[in-house]
Amino acid sequence: MDCKKLQKKVQNAYGKSIRVRERDGNVVLSGILPTWEDIVGACTMCVDKKRRYHVINDLKLRGTELPKMKVPDIQDQALEGRKPDVLIVGGGISGASIARELMRWKLDVLLVDKEADVAMHASGRNDGEVHPGIDLGKGTLKQHYVISGNRMYGKICKELDVPFKRCGQYVGMMHWSELLPVCLYVWQRKRVCGVSDTKILPAGVLRKREPHLNKNMKFAIYNGSAGSVCPYGLTIAYAENAVQNGAEVALNTAVLSMEVAQGQIKSVLTNRGRIYPTVVINAAGTFAEDVAKMAQDRFYSIHPRRGTNAILDKKAGPLMGGIASWKTLKKTKGHTKGGGIVHTAHDNLLVGPDAIETYEKENFATEKSSIENNFKKQKVTVEELSERDIITYFTGVRAPTFEEDFVIEPGRKTKNLIHCAGIQSPGLTTAPAVAKDVSLMAAKMVSRYHPVQRNEKYDPHRKGVPRLREMPLDKRNELIQKRPDYGVIICRCEEVSRGEIMDALTSPLPVYTVDAVKKRVRPGMGRCQGGFCMPLVAQIISEVTGKPLEDVKKSGGDSYILYGKTKAGDGR
Repeated sequence: MDCKKLQKKVQNAYGKSIRVRERDGNVVLSGILPTWEDIVGACTMCVDKKRRYHVINDLKLRGTELPKMKVPDIQDQALEGRKPDVLIVGGGISGASIARELMRWKLDVLLVDKEADVAMHASGRNDGEVHPGIDLGKGTLKQHYVISGNRMYGKICKELDVPFKRCGQYVGMMHWSELLPVCLYVWQRKRVCGVSDTKILPAGVLRKREPHLNKNMKFAIYNGSAGSVCPYGLTIAYAENAVQNGAEVALNTAVLSMEVAQGQIKSVLTNRGRIYPTVVINAAGTFAEDVAKMAQDRFYSIHPRRGTNAILDKKAGPLMGGIASWKTLKKTKGHTKGGGIVHTAHDNLLVGPDAIETYEKENFATEKSSIENNFKKQKVTVEELSERDIITYFTGVRAPTFEEDFVIEPGRKTKNLIHCAGIQSPGLTTAPAVAKDVSLMAAKMVSRYHPVQRNEKYDPHRKGVPRLREMPLDKRNELIQKRPDYGVIICRCEEVSRGEIMDALTSPLPVYTVDAVKKRVRPGMGRCQGGFCMPLVAQIISEVTGKPLEDVKKSGGDSYILYGKTKAGDGR
């Protein structure tokens, strides 16, 4: 690398205060810039397209102190002295899938996450698309893992009893003049990149398959392997199966610091005690760089990126049976990359996401402009889309590196560390394949310290809570006869019974919050968004846990729902 040349290039664009230097074979930028967009731009300018080095961001944002990581209020010694073979930091799709795969060996595995549930950050705040990999160039880790991960989805979701639909993806094109370059692109994706199901569909076929697509679409790129899954549902299933096979999941547990000596992590301090792991896996999402710094092995940087999605009422579901977006090769004034319309695994439509750079890793607020821009763009895909059908919206924060690729490798300076970082889209798709490789890497690393044997009792199957709304009447009646609680409907929108909620609260990984129950069996996911059923769910949680109703939380932290009685009397 030529740091002098890079520095001159950056200084010409952003001023003389920026310094570019080499450290351990990577590029480090330091100095002060006035906006976060400038910081991202300057770092991106130094990226090597062949990925021969990483870009590390030491730039400061003028007049702004970056927010510190939110830490749970809980302070106890529940984990003091634990000595797991493998400590996984992060309870997203990466951490949960790795924990499950690690149980194929006889290992003591501990997964920690600072939130009150798994999948609380990017893994629970994305569109749920299982990508075919068409938009990724050959040679990246993303491209390698998306192909193999996609092929594993049918088997994984069957084992974990998670709904999954291979509904196909359409990328519509509006101009006949684009047909030749698109044909060349499709050939390259099929023959070179290995996305073998890529094809071009003419307008007539499009109309028959998806009659609500924009009638101006002349043809579309189609991938039948694309699918839709519930991202938080899959993460929960992974975590539950890991626990069934002997792993431990510690929620409300934040990693605060690490003791490192002679290139080894000796101990990890959390708000719940000090842990002494043999191997540490860094799957901390937007905080992966922070964990790497604690472990004295920081050689990449994360630049968080916000993405907002809107969920539509199920009555809008028939507008799109698969996943669709549009694209043009012509120059446009607006941003046309990314986002689309997804028919979800639960038969809603999802519109989004957008992509906005941010320095706030935990700001999940939704901006009106994001919703407006998403709908403006996607009404070109399906003109009948309507904001009136929105029942809720959410924002997630992704964790890309400046190289826009994954970091999956052992620590470079710290010997008992594995990085699973930079996991953004298509991280949901790649998770099964990444977990397989990372778990093998971890098992081999542990074997340096003591023998590791296969777990002959490992069971990859997890049975989810029965889904009453999907059962034929005779099966419903049969279940209700055995379990009368399944005959008591709590959520009318989603047809969720008391029995399903009770089962969620006694699962291998029970979490006693309203949102946790919502993610597991869907009360509150319908049109009224919990307006009728939330008090009933809170009451059931109170009954199961024995906690006073006013101690039941919506989610983590101080998200209390009730603060006491509003009327005098005996409370009946």
